[in-house]
Amino acid sequence: SAEGKVTGTLDYGQDLGLKMPKNTLQLALVQAKVSHANILAIDTSEAEKMPGVFKVVTHKDVKGKNRITGLITFPTNKGDGWDRPILCDTKVFQYGDAIAIVCADTIEQAKAAAEKVKVELEVLPAYMSAPEAIAEDAIEIHPGTPNIYFEQKVVKGSDTKPIMAKAPYVASGSYYLQRQPHLTIESDMGFAYFDDKGVLTIHSKSIGLFLHLYMIAPGLGVEPDKLRLIQNPAGGTFGYKFSPTMEALLGAACIATNRPVYLEYDYQQYMQYTGKRSPFFIDIKMAADKDGKIIAMEHDYIVDHGPYSEFGDLLTLRGAQYIGSGYNIPSIRGRGRTVATNHVWGSAFRAYGSPQSFLASESLVDELAEKVGMDPLEFRYSNVYRPGDTTPTGQAPEVYSFPEMLEKLRPLYKQAKEKAARESTPENKKGVGVSIGLYGCGLDGVDGAECYVELTKEGVTIFATWQDHGQGADAGALGTAHQALRPLGITPDKIKLTLNDTATSPNGGPSGGSRSQVVIGNAIKNGCDQLVEALKKPDGSFKTYDEMIKENQPVKFHGKWAASMNSNCDANGQGNPFAVYMYGAFMAEVNVNTKTGKTTVEGMTVMADVGSINNKLVVDGQIYGGVAQGIGLALSEDFEDIEKHSTMLGAGIPYAKDIPDKFDIHYFDYPRENGPFGAAGVGELPLTSPHVSIVNAIYNATGVRIRHLPARPEKVLAGLKELQPA
Repeated sequence: SAEGKVTGTLDYGQDLGLKMPKNTLQLALVQAKVSHANILAIDTSEAEKMPGVFKVVTHKDVKGKNRITGLITFPTNKGDGWDRPILCDTKVFQYGDAIAIVCADTIEQAKAAAEKVKVELEVLPAYMSAPEAIAEDAIEIHPGTPNIYFEQKVVKGSDTKPIMAKAPYVASGSYYLQRQPHLTIESDMGFAYFDDKGVLTIHSKSIGLFLHLYMIAPGLGVEPDKLRLIQNPAGGTFGYKFSPTMEALLGAACIATNRPVYLEYDYQQYMQYTGKRSPFFIDIKMAADKDGKIIAMEHDYIVDHGPYSEFGDLLTLRGAQYIGSGYNIPSIRGRGRTVATNHVWGSAFRAYGSPQSFLASESLVDELAEKVGMDPLEFRYSNVYRPGDTTPTGQAPEVYSFPEMLEKLRPLYKQAKEKAARESTPENKKGVGVSIGLYGCGLDGVDGAECYVELTKEGVTIFATWQDHGQGADAGALGTAHQALRPLGITPDKIKLTLNDTATSPNGGPSGGSRSQVVIGNAIKNGCDQLVEALKKPDGSFKTYDEMIKENQPVKFHGKWAASMNSNCDANGQGNPFAVYMYGAFMAEVNVNTKTGKTTVEGMTVMADVGSINNKLVVDGQIYGGVAQGIGLALSEDFEDIEKHSTMLGAGIPYAKDIPDKFDIHYFDYPRENGPFGAAGVGELPLTSPHVSIVNAIYNATGVRIRHLPARPEKVLAGLKELQPA
């Protein structure tokens, strides 16, 4: 799809919407303008009389449970996952919640009629942050389920209290990572219709087609085999489409009208009514011995996951897995709690859970290094994973690339520090910061995927759900298949891809957690290996398609792979959740204007181990993009104010000028035993901790420690004023 993307000839969802049949109804939502309320009445009578209106759909028209299931799999979760309405019936849980859908001939008519729907509300207290929602006088957002609905413990090694009491060096701090918006340029759109077999067919930007099918089918009252999801070409999602957004709304409207329907969010709707990165509030403490070895860690964190529980428990587990990761910490005690609030719901975002985790641990590592009297880079080098070490979950890393990375970074770091010292002035202070990051490739435990590989007269066809959201899924599928089919001498142009349609491809799982290259890639390799084996002749040559058909031999193979070597983390956060990890180190060079507080990133250096690389251009693109998002996360991006932050400018999107021209990537080739052809993933790695290297660089330049992101100029300026003598 790359050629279509760069030439502008690829049809995205909006383009496909223009090609819908003439009888397609245009949809407009009636949305809540408050964040928490009881619904007393919904009056659609005036709207139904408006010109062009075919129907106004409310919860009464939804045939099923009218809920999107969060697919709760954690046994200690106090909720049941059935907490997100398709169309609100009894309550409003967040600003923008859909209450009704106006279906009309034109979008203008639909929007005009939506203004005429009357909703009578009893406004309730709105808890817009986790501390508010867990206050003693807070009411339950979902009656019957406590606002703190999940808790994850971490228990590794010895009790930490006596260690902390006796340790020569102890550092502690409180950190907050904000509600980061995804800020894709393309908003959210989709359409739905019944096909000629009576199957409800929904096209959207979904990056979890089968996942979403099972999340919305019961709520719509549709059997899974009567529901089909197809992914439209997507400009990007960065993870927000790991959650269903409008899929159930499209389905409900299509069922209620028996007509094709089209829905498109304007940019404000997209910002206000799609999920965001969930903020973490983290208290953390670390201890080191006299030699500068980290010996213990304690943490307590709360996750503000908005009103809907989907994947909130999983996200909270991510904190247990990644706070303090990268270092061998023999004794850990910690807990994370998932909290329901009335701010926008929490959804997946690139590097899910790790930017929050690393803000705390990678900032505190710098603070602990200072107490020990060691340089931050050397302190990290002394403590990173080596053979015999284990992760916070007790797992042995599959490779040990951190020492080599930091050795290669050392001379570059020294040069950068010398340059910063040389160029700093009282008005423009320069500094250098480092951080490390890592991320597991996959969903926890025995993650798996399936595909079909079929020999045809023209070549080979791959049927898979490797959803694309800007990362080049087709290039990944093609490159993996081509590598596996090399014994046959098949060139890439003879490999056809049939991707991302639940009617034609088996379940490959969602495209998230950097799992696709590893998990779906392994399934494709397995299917291709079966084909190659079936075509082998005793003399080492291969049968043709015609020979296989003549011999009545199968030509279609079911590729499968599962991470059977993995295990889920237990109640104490211990287990082997991922077969393959990605590892990286980041160095930021910054300039801080002491008169304005503005921070400029003047250089970024990335050390990356993503296993064996099949397509370097794709990997380069992922790292450049992820680090750019990290710069935005560090310095400007936020979605706290629902009105102010509902535009790109208001939400603080970084511009091209904010990304440094000095941007160097160094790769380290550590082939992964459980990755296809030695590959790991890449997508998550570049957003694990680049923001922390920037925060650490600000401290190095100015002595100002930013613990609550983003590090906007006024925050840095306030820190500088605090440092001035009274």
